Amino acid sequence: MKYFLRILFLLVLVLSFSSEFAKGGKMMFEGKTDIGKIKFPGSVKFIPEKNTYQIIGSGENIWGKEDAFYYAWNKVEGDLSMKMEYKWIGKGKHEHRKGGWMVRAGLEPNDAYVDAVIHGDGLISMQYRKEKGGDTYEVRSAINGQFKLVLEKTGDQFTMYVDKGDGKIYPAGTITVEMKGHVYAGLAVTSHDSTVKETAIFSNVEMKKLGVVEESKRIVESTLETFDIETGVRTIVRKVKEHFEAPNWSRDGKTFIYNSGGKIYYLPIEGGTPKQMNTDFAVKCNNDHGISPDGKQFVISNHAADGKSLIYTLPIEGGSPKLITKDGPSYWHGWSPDGKTLAYCAERNGNYDVYTIPVGGGEETRLTTAEGLDDGPDYSPDGKYIYFNSVRTKQMKIWRMKADGSEQTQFTPTDDYGDWFAHPSPDNKWIVFVSFEKSVEGHPANKNVLVRMMPTAGGEVKTVAKLFGGQGTINVPSWSPDSKKFAFVSYRLVNP
Repeated sequence: MKYFLRILFLLVLVLSFSSEFAKGGKMMFEGKTDIGKIKFPGSVKFIPEKNTYQIIGSGENIWGKEDAFYYAWNKVEGDLSMKMEYKWIGKGKHEHRKGGWMVRAGLEPNDAYVDAVIHGDGLISMQYRKEKGGDTYEVRSAINGQFKLVLEKTGDQFTMYVDKGDGKIYPAGTITVEMKGHVYAGLAVTSHDSTVKETAIFSNVEMKKLGVVEESKRIVESTLETFDIETGVRTIVRKVKEHFEAPNWSRDGKTFIYNSGGKIYYLPIEGGTPKQMNTDFAVKCNNDHGISPDGKQFVISNHAADGKSLIYTLPIEGGSPKLITKDGPSYWHGWSPDGKTLAYCAERNGNYDVYTIPVGGGEETRLTTAEGLDDGPDYSPDGKYIYFNSVRTKQMKIWRMKADGSEQTQFTPTDDYGDWFAHPSPDNKWIVFVSFEKSVEGHPANKNVLVRMMPTAGGEVKTVAKLFGGQGTINVPSWSPDSKKFAFVSYRLVNP
């Protein structure tokens, strides 16, 4: 009998031990602790045969200047890729109970952090606190529900994706939070009500440690995305470890055209393998290019032998470029709706201004004369106006003038951002543009930027995407023909 009891006791120990270890290996997380003021201690249970974690957590919230939650974590360094899907047990007391991935600078309740969480009501968001004791901010996904969630750390950049199981992943945003050295990465659960505990089941949990990469050795990853203005959903079309810029959307809606390495490429809107456009001698094209209103011609800005950009046109299917501007630098930006005129930014006598020229070439007409940079001209679909960006008030803003250059008026409001490259939708209801922090000079690459929209009738400016980019993101017209979507490029600096 004693022998039987001893065997039974050992069996219980083994079963208990298995709740902390997977088949042939340990539980993923080395640390398990409550963070902040907690009334009911939390716990984690590992079910190895299902690669599932049952986490019970309490706490008032993960928000504001300090947090209260349960945390299962690893102390790690370098880049990370973390995936999981989960569901709640029971209906819950608070609709904003939340659980998901977190990367944290420390284990104090007010430490800097970034998380990717699903709320009790299905809201998916990326929350972040940039500094110890600071406020918490949020980027919300347009997709809600119990889907697979991905959080990736590349240096100080954090990107959240939603995986709906349809073969695509949907970006929610990229933000930057500086956390040097080791961080704490793992799964977090808060009840959003300190008087109760909530239970979440995390499945298909995966944490990949991608190593430490020196910033100087990182390479650019470019992602061509579309944004649906009705649903707010961002969809990835092409994502590769190479640099490309500035997608145009073809007039028939079937193709994107972008530049990379001085050359021009076609890409089907569903993605796939790009095809190089024949531009003959013009193999130093920059990101200022576009499609004629009838869809038959293409315009490029190509750097001549002296390094200055000149404007050329060629057939949309490719061919020998025809020189339009004899003087440089000249950078194309807009094509009049009647197909007769090109608008561009050019430097003449030390000042950058907006010019127009007949599409067949000839004499150019100067439309702006203010000191400082005037750039990015694009026509309204009715041909009455030209939108452009100007620094004449010491802050880069979108302006609008009549097509003949008269009635130049600031269009986007003065705020905390510098606005560049406005593009009106084909139905003339919206402009979309890229915004830098106002301290940023010019429109450089590799900055935290916003893609914003504003009604052409005037009104509120709306942020539709937070990303890492700037130069190359949305330099040229990129609306779909039906005005329901536009395309842009986001970037990351990643492990080669």
